[in-house]
Amino acid sequence: MDYSGYSTKIIKDIIRLRRRIAVSGIPAKKLDKNLILGSWNIRSFGDYYDAWSENSGSPKRNLRAMVYIAEVIQHFDVIAIQELKRNTSAMQYLLEEHLGNDWGLLMSDVTAGDKGNTERLAFIYDRRRVQASGLAGEIVLPPNDAGDPVEQFDRTPYVVGFRTAHEQFSMLTTHIRYGDQDTDRVAEIESIARYAAKELYERAKTTPEGRNLIIMGDFNIDSRGDNLLFKAFTSTGLIVPEQLLNMKTTYGSDPKFYDQIAWFMDGLESFNQYDAGVINFADAVFKELTLRQMSYRVSDHFPLWVAFDLDSDERQIAKILNVDLASPDPFSGVKE
Repeated sequence: MDYSGYSTKIIKDIIRLRRRIAVSGIPAKKLDKNLILGSWNIRSFGDYYDAWSENSGSPKRNLRAMVYIAEVIQHFDVIAIQELKRNTSAMQYLLEEHLGNDWGLLMSDVTAGDKGNTERLAFIYDRRRVQASGLAGEIVLPPNDAGDPVEQFDRTPYVVGFRTAHEQFSMLTTHIRYGDQDTDRVAEIESIARYAAKELYERAKTTPEGRNLIIMGDFNIDSRGDNLLFKAFTSTGLIVPEQLLNMKTTYGSDPKFYDQIAWFMDGLESFNQYDAGVINFADAVFKELTLRQMSYRVSDHFPLWVAFDLDSDERQIAKILNVDLASPDPFSGVKE
C-alpha cells in the first residue's frame, strides 16, 4: 500500500484503527485454515463527494472515510453490508480504488415502496479465499394456509451461497424495520426466524449450503437475553455466539445490541470451532469530529465478526474411521 499521498492525520487514524481491529481479536487470514465472516450496517452507504478535505460540520462521506471502511473490510473473507443505497457509487469506488480486482460484490435490488428506504443488501467477498456458489435470492414470504398473500418485509432479506476450501455455506442478511416501539419490529423478526428455520434450513439441510446456514444483519434488537425481540429472534432455534452476547454494536449515550450473527443449534456441520467479536472504532478515526458527525462518514454501527476453523483434516479422518480422536484410545475398535 502506498501511503505517500495520505496526510499525517489519516495515517494516525489508520494506526489507531488497526489497533482497535487487533484488540477485537479478529484473526489473520490463513489459507485453507480459517474462514472470517462479518456483518456491518454502514450508515446510508450511497454516494460520496470527491474530496479529501471537508467542512467538519457537513455530514457527508468523503474519500478519507472510504480509506477507513476499506481498512476494516479487508480483514474479512465475506462481509454482509446493510444500508447500501440505490446510488452505489461509494461501493463501486470502494471496490475499484481500495479493494481491487480480488474482491467481488453481490447485491440485492432496492425494495419497492417507501418503507424500504431505497436500501439494498450486499455481500463483499475476497475471491482469493471464497467463491460464490451460484445460490442467490431475495426472500419472499409464501401465502398463508388460506392461500392469501401476507405482508412482506420492508427491506427484502437476501441469501447467498459461497464455497471455500472443501466447504460450502450460505449467508442470509437482513435489515429489520425500526419503528418507534418493540412491537413494530417483532413481526418481521419472527417472520425471518420462521422462514430461515423452515424454508432455508429444514428443507435444505441435505445440501452443504443448507447445513451451514449463517444469519446476520441489523435486527434492531435493543438488548439480548430476556427481551421480547431477542426471544423472537431465537424462537426457532437460532443461537448467538456467546462471545457476542454482551457486546453492543452501536455507540453513544445509549448503545444497543442491534446487530446479530447466529445459526441454528444443530447447524454448521462443517464449522465446529469458532471465535467472534466486535470492532469498536469509536474515537479512533475523525477525532476532530463529534461521534455523531463521524457516524455519517464511517457508520453508527460496529462491524461484527465470526471466525471459523477450517482445518478439517482430523474431522475427515474421524468421519472415515468413525472414531472420536479426542478419546484416549480412539483406534481400539478400528479393524485394520
